[in-house]
Amino acid sequence: MAKRYGGKYSPTPGQATSNTGDFSRARVNPVGARANVLFVPAIVLVATTFWSGPISLTFGLVGAGILTLAAFLLRGGLEAEAAYNDRKVARRPAFPRKMAASVLTGLGIATATAAHDGGLIAILLYGLAAAALHFTAFGPDPLKNMGVEVFDTFQQDRVARVVDEAENHLKAMRDAVLRARDRGMEAKVDKFHDVARDLIRTVEEDPRDLSAARKYLGVYLLGARDATSKFADIYARSQDEKARDDFSSFLDEMTDNFAQRTRKLLIEDRTDLTIEIDVLRDRLAREGVRITPDD
Repeated sequence: MAKRYGGKYSPTPGQATSNTGDFSRARVNPVGARANVLFVPAIVLVATTFWSGPISLTFGLVGAGILTLAAFLLRGGLEAEAAYNDRKVARRPAFPRKMAASVLTGLGIATATAAHDGGLIAILLYGLAAAALHFTAFGPDPLKNMGVEVFDTFQQDRVARVVDEAENHLKAMRDAVLRARDRGMEAKVDKFHDVARDLIRTVEEDPRDLSAARKYLGVYLLGARDATSKFADIYARSQDEKARDDFSSFLDEMTDNFAQRTRKLLIEDRTDLTIEIDVLRDRLAREGVRITPDD
């Protein structure tokens, strides 16, 4: 007679299939293969100049170092650009890493040409061509702020500090729960991460909401981070199901509380809009201008 297979890591009959994770907000890695492949020229350059004498080797090592630095800068620039595009309110990157990577790539290729005894014209042409192709392939960094003109710099700086701290707490939670090696808990932390990010984006879009959400993005996220770390340590050692159930309930409560706070902020924003519309209508009515619903 057939018998259902089961085990420690097999799902129970009543277990929800949603524990496999929610991919509705999944994002493609902004770096990708085309950026990672730019580490290869540095390796090739060292390999082709290693037995070519001290001068060629020196140029080869310098060029490889420049190309490697350019590849790292490009990775950082692509990640910063993805974070910028993911937000409705964002400041431009403080340092244009992608454009700096284009310049360094041109310089690295020029140095590589010199390592292979290229003439001055060849060095200039290859360097300029490499920089131009790199810039064409990856484009410039974001060069202007997005959506921050409505609020003053002081408000934006306050929000930026709180948001950075909140993002660090969320990242620490994700890193900590991996130690527990429990896919169900990883999925719950991911769900909480998405809900918390909704609250963060709401505050970014309207910094006036910061005072109402600051405790959530600071004290509560710090507590969630510490609780996640302690759970991961306990569960990794003992596989304590009571600790797992308690932490699961805690995550559910935190997720609901953050979602409710986000909804409340959005309702308050709509209420403020309604009040402003009513005030404007009253002023227009006093001046003899009537606005009907059809208008």
